[in-house]
Amino acid sequence: MSEVFKVPLILEAQPEGGYTVTSPVLPELLTEGDTLEEAVEHVRDALAAVVELYEDLGRPFPPNLSLDPKDAAIRFEGLVTRL
Repeated sequence: MSEVFKVPLILEAQPEGGYTVTSPVLPELLTEGDTLEEAVEHVRDALAAVVELYEDLGRPFPPNLSLDPKDAAIRFEGLVTRL
């Protein structure tokens, strides 16, 4: 089963176009996309890279970000765009 993380994200429109995604709790998480949808799609890969970085460096991953979906319902906010 995949690991589940609840990570706060900040999506910022860039003046030249596209969007940048960062996290206030994981400063190493940085990705971007030409559209909102693309930027959000890239978050999964960026998070996987950050988790791997923490493991390689022997740094503990913030425990409050990891969730067990079998414990209880998970509340989250999602991004929905309308064409």
